[in-house]
Amino acid sequence: MKTPSNSLLLGVSVLLLLCGLTVSAVYLNVSPNLQQFFTRGPPVSLSCVGEGQTVDGWTVKRTREGQTEQCGADHQDFEVSSSSTCVLSLTTTFIGVYLCETSLGKRSNQVTITVTDKDLILEIPALPVMTGSDVTLRCRNKNSGIVTAYFYKNETCTDLKSEHIISKVQQSDEGLYSCATDKSGNSPQSWLRVRDPPPTSDPHTTTSSGSSGADITTSYTAVAFINTDPPAPSSPISPLSLVRLCLHLLVFCPYFICTILMALSCCSRKTGHKPAEMEMTNSDKDYDDIIA
Repeated sequence: MKTPSNSLLLGVSVLLLLCGLTVSAVYLNVSPNLQQFFTRGPPVSLSCVGEGQTVDGWTVKRTREGQTEQCGADHQDFEVSSSSTCVLSLTTTFIGVYLCETSLGKRSNQVTITVTDKDLILEIPALPVMTGSDVTLRCRNKNSGIVTAYFYKNETCTDLKSEHIISKVQQSDEGLYSCATDKSGNSPQSWLRVRDPPPTSDPHTTTSSGSSGADITTSYTAVAFINTDPPAPSSPISPLSLVRLCLHLLVFCPYFICTILMALSCCSRKTGHKPAEMEMTNSDKDYDDIIA
């Protein structure tokens, strides 16, 4: 029979284990770093990335029209390229939510990708944008490239311009964005996500904007997540390594302490009555001597 203290320790251990399973530094990377694409365009690469490189044990999945699909599971437009990397073919129009997931239920960030046959798309980053950085949104026509357009945020319209620049992004800049022209109509809507920079981000990292999707990928991937550049030779231990070490200790120490406490509790239960028995034996012997 378990004592209340043992049951409590066991419950704490299980809770810590469950909390530890939800911690994940892996994220879904989209290349090019965009949310909207034209049909019959170049394929999009989706990969599960951790510490700057693809990781094993993670699978790219998507939810489309209420159905969850796994990359490579008999879907010609959603095929495995390599370990933890998937290629999305832009063959038909759809809106899907993509993420990375393990067999144990760990999940990464989610990215909504829209494939359309409309005349316009909005070039907007798929990965979160860090506060304080600059973001440039452009409206692209599948026939003539970048076009002058009206830009919308939550139905609020801007003046007609070739690009919409958001300087020193703040949380208030999050929202649904789209673009429109008088001739081509409206583009689909996509949500711009804004995040605070992590403590370990490189202070020298800057954001620049180009005129192509490849430029956007380079600009925002560097600031969307932790800095993945290798540490300098003069620094044997990087700040990221120290943070990871602290996280491991934070998760491991409670398990270790609980194990020690449970072991001590079991030992005290096994040996707790022996001194009493010995004392009783000595008392009986003294009593017999008195009677004799």
